[in-house]
Amino acid sequence: MARYHYGIERSIKSRINGSSLSIVIFLVLVTVFLFAISSISDTTKEHQQEALESALNRSIVSCYCVEGTYPPSLSYLSEHYGLTYDKDLFFVDYQAIGSNIFPDVTVIRKEQ
Repeated sequence: MARYHYGIERSIKSRINGSSLSIVIFLVLVTVFLFAISSISDTTKEHQQEALESALNRSIVSCYCVEGTYPPSLSYLSEHYGLTYDKDLFFVDYQAIGSNIFPDVTVIRKEQ
């Protein structure tokens, strides 16, 4: 009878070890998945920032070509040239230096 109990104990221990291993593997996979999602999200935000910077430059140059002066403000670009962006995600610092000097534009991604 002692051998029978020993076999049951050993079987239970192997099941617990197997379950523990499954849980550890599951947690590792979840962690890797979350890291991958975070990385993809950061890459997407970087691409959005690059696209916004490019759109700003195109709008500024278009304004200069059409009107002969650089836009006086960011709101002017929005109103007259249809520039839109996610204000919750990006901060745009637009400094008009003069009507004949390319403005100083900085795009900063907000942390969320």
